[in-house]
Amino acid sequence: MTIERLHTNQRMSQVVIHRDTIYLAGQVAQGAPNGSIAAQTEDILQNIDRLLGEAGSSKEKLLSATIWISDIRHFDEMNGA
Repeated sequence: MTIERLHTNQRMSQVVIHRDTIYLAGQVAQGAPNGSIAAQTEDILQNIDRLLGEAGSSKEKLLSATIWISDIRHFDEMNGA
């Protein structure tokens, strides 16, 4: 059984690949941590695109995604991104 890990540190890996399944660690805004919810969402989506690309995949092949948002009132702005 082969497991490949990308962007690994002492605690975790940002990407884990097992057979044909790719797992990403939870992502948070790095480039716009204090920006609008739309800016944070765009930043996170770009990071997800980059990580999936490094693993040889894309968002078109996602099976599941969990989104945590601090306030449901920001949903429309987040969803617009």
